[in-house]
Amino acid sequence: MSRYLLLLPAPEEEWAQLPPEEHEKGMRSHSQFHRDLEAGGHRLVVTSPLEPSARATSLRPDGSGGALVTDGPFTESAEQVVGFYLVETDDDADLRRITTEFAARGELIEFRRLVDTEGA
Repeated sequence: MSRYLLLLPAPEEEWAQLPPEEHEKGMRSHSQFHRDLEAGGHRLVVTSPLEPSARATSLRPDGSGGALVTDGPFTESAEQVVGFYLVETDDDADLRRITTEFAARGELIEFRRLVDTEGA
C-alpha cells in the first residue's frame, strides 16, 4: 500500500478575504473529495488545516552546531501550505484521478508520494 501526502497550497491573503459563500463552496468540494476517496477504497489517514504561515517556526542549522530559529515560514511566497491529507491506497491511478477531479473544482493540490522506508 502506498501513502501520499496531498498538500493544499493557497494564497493566504486572498483566501482570508473571500466571502462566506466561497468558503462554503470550498467546504462542499472537500466533502465531495472525502466521499470520492471513500468510494474509491482509499484510506484517509489524517487531514487537517494548518495555522497561518505567520505562526510557523522555521529552524535551520546555524553553521556552528546549533540551530537558527525564526518566526514565519522558510520562504516568502504568495502561496503557503494551508492544509494536507495523508492517504493510503492500493490504486495510485484512481487516487490521481480523484485528485485531478478535486483540482478541476478549483482546488490547488500538490500530489506527493511518501518514500517507502520499510525494510530500509
